[in-house]
Amino acid sequence: MSEVQFKNKENNMQINSKKGCVLWLTGLSGAGKSTLAEKLYDYLIENGQKAEHLDGDNVRSIFPKTGFSKEERNNHIKIMGYIASRLENHGVTVIASFISPYKESRELVRQMCSDFLEIYVATSLEECEKRDVKGLYKKARANEIKNFTGIDDPYEKPENPELIIYTENKTVDESLNEIISFIDTRSC
Repeated sequence: MSEVQFKNKENNMQINSKKGCVLWLTGLSGAGKSTLAEKLYDYLIENGQKAEHLDGDNVRSIFPKTGFSKEERNNHIKIMGYIASRLENHGVTVIASFISPYKESRELVRQMCSDFLEIYVATSLEECEKRDVKGLYKKARANEIKNFTGIDDPYEKPENPELIIYTENKTVDESLNEIISFIDTRSC
């Protein structure tokens, strides 16, 4: 029994030899976070890195009763931040794409993680509404959805993100290349 435990500890030390990091993409719904995160994930995997993508829509489909009040959103981001920090601890590059509208919850996640890089996907509300592929802004404007970030619930822009990506006048690939260039200069 102790031999098995020793082997597991040894394996964990090997896993931890490669440093992980957390790339936290934040911005309004429709800003391009998920699209960029998916492409970045593919790029990292193709280049032999251990990576994981945590996405707001995908996670909420598994936990549909997460809620959208400020307290519920902060709790949801806290849980996702904890998961990201555990993966990071095992040498995984975590790409997290969450609206995460409140500074306090993003700051809490920053404190949980060893190497947290906040990437603000800065897209104007007007552009996000034009892109509205899910029809969510239209529903929020018609009062069919309450607590919708940017409409009747605030989005607190990051004050000092490690990177800002302006997506409005760029292709997805141009925005992706900015992120790749940025992380190539980091330890991720």
